Amino acid sequence: MAHDVSVIGLYILDILGRPVDRIPSGGNVEFIDEIRLTVAGTAGGTVVDLAKLGLNCLAVGAVGDDEKADFVLATLDRFGIDRSEMQRIAGVPTSASILNIRRNGERPALHVRGASGHFEIPADARERVLAPPIVHLGGTGLLDRLDGEPSRVLLEEAKRFGRTTTFDLLGANDNTLSLIRPLFPFIDYFMPSVEEAMLISGQKTAEDAGRFFADLGVKHCIFTLGGDGVCFLDADGKSLRLPAFEIDVVDTTGCGDAFNAGFIAGLHHRMETETALKFAQASAALVATGLGSDAGITSFEATWDFMNNARVKAS
Repeated sequence: MAHDVSVIGLYILDILGRPVDRIPSGGNVEFIDEIRLTVAGTAGGTVVDLAKLGLNCLAVGAVGDDEKADFVLATLDRFGIDRSEMQRIAGVPTSASILNIRRNGERPALHVRGASGHFEIPADARERVLAPPIVHLGGTGLLDRLDGEPSRVLLEEAKRFGRTTTFDLLGANDNTLSLIRPLFPFIDYFMPSVEEAMLISGQKTAEDAGRFFADLGVKHCIFTLGGDGVCFLDADGKSLRLPAFEIDVVDTTGCGDAFNAGFIAGLHHRMETETALKFAQASAALVATGLGSDAGITSFEATWDFMNNARVKAS
């Protein structure tokens, strides 16, 4: 069966606990309600959500040679994700995070860089990796060997093959623009948070940031605004803002990854732009109602029903 999407980049094991009000002093113990392990990351979280939304997915990334890798790969198998292009790298740990989730949904994290920083795509694998009609690259900034020129070559090749490309990053800083600027002409949908977009561009508003990236070659910008919704801008100057859904937030881990999955599912189903954005918002909202980056989403149909029936925040 042909794949619908190739999801390339950062694969992480998340260990999450909630609610965490404080770290116990000394060797003391505090009791919490819930602990979970999930496959996360700007590629890992997205590919799991895409599989739950019914797409046939190819996972492209790396894990280490440890017990964390066993969990990541078994989880991909459980969701029917093709992991034939996942690399298992000896001598390094699987990328992983420990997240202490506060009662308000905030998620301070401790992270081990691990295998994702040792991951690259050999030239003889590109045709397989870029075979699906949609190619998502997620995690730039933490993909040491894939970042920069290898990513530019990969995305340029994807466009040469006629693929639709979506792109997200992680850990934006003052050096991010120089890293990703060569990629922009090969990105169809650039999907960072608005905070990342403004930091990278040096602009003060989402609209100004969108114009900045459009001038550098990006075809469409989609900036997630957290509890304020989403802002869409394209190279022709069209802009659209949509509010977020009204929910009780449990944990915001993976909301951006879920948004990406929802929008990619919208592209796959050839939804109108506004509908695809609403579906992406619904996917992100559902994830925020539970613990971990795969919480809340159960199926395409349930997400579609939520989109059509849930209340949106007043503007």
